[in-house]
Amino acid sequence: MNLRSRAGVPGAPRTTRTARATRALAVLAAAALGLTACSGPPAGASDQGAERPLVIGAIPDQDTDRLQEVYGATASYLSDELGLPVEYRPVTDYAAAVSQFRTGDLDLVWFGGLTGVQARLQTPGALPLVQRDIDDDFHSVFIAGTGSGLAPVQDAAGLAELAGTTFTFGSESSTSGYLVPASHLLEAGVDPETDLDGPPGFSGSHDKTIELVESGSYAAGALNEQVWESRLAAGDVDTAAVQVLWRSPAFADYHWLLGPSAVEDLGEDLPQRVSDAFTGLSRDDPEQAAVLDLFGAGSFQPTTAEAYAGIEATGRRLGLVSGG
Repeated sequence: MNLRSRAGVPGAPRTTRTARATRALAVLAAAALGLTACSGPPAGASDQGAERPLVIGAIPDQDTDRLQEVYGATASYLSDELGLPVEYRPVTDYAAAVSQFRTGDLDLVWFGGLTGVQARLQTPGALPLVQRDIDDDFHSVFIAGTGSGLAPVQDAAGLAELAGTTFTFGSESSTSGYLVPASHLLEAGVDPETDLDGPPGFSGSHDKTIELVESGSYAAGALNEQVWESRLAAGDVDTAAVQVLWRSPAFADYHWLLGPSAVEDLGEDLPQRVSDAFTGLSRDDPEQAAVLDLFGAGSFQPTTAEAYAGIEATGRRLGLVSGG
């Protein structure tokens, strides 16, 4: 059953005024010296030659400032550990992360379970490397406005009370914000396409889902439990306005996926080096502990494609995964 399918459009890189000026000066200098187009190193290369960067990305599951904080710190850490330039490149939406990974514009991406499966099946040679210690025991939570008349339930069957209500998911490519919640709604006999009060919403991110339910824009919604807990801990949730209805059973979710072109360009040992950099993060080192805290993790551990077999199977049932 294909519940919904929308294609994201990756944003095209924009040439900055500085970059244009730099290239113009390089052309003028070459002309003045009578150089041919093939002489000398490329513009921007050092005398020793410039190693191309490892470009990392992530699904945009939270606000942009938070993403920049997390993956900017990650890029800095990896650059130090790997001894090569590492660049974080934001994307517009979940589909763009999958698309840019497939084309090789992103080398190493922090995917959710569903997008990781989609990206791996579309990119022969892609390697799942590591996940957090919490990612093999991950959960979604269903939340509702306290004024909605909805009450906490004990199991998935209780989600039948959501029939006839307004409901928002996160992104349509989110594991914890769409795939898992949609499968449990169907299990309870509630088809998100036909049995709600109007079509479901798609907030785009987990924190936005909280805001929409908290404000009363939707009676209920579903999101990543980790984001819910972190927002609670930060005091960013009005608990007088929104409550948890139900916590899903565990599933495998987020992980780092490495693309084949990065291995070709930066060395056959790159997968092991990147894995070691993450699994080597230690709470005994304050800077490394800060990276772990940004991910809400105690540690990272190796993972394999087999860990996401359940996600793949559910995605195929819902029409969200094909090929492979």
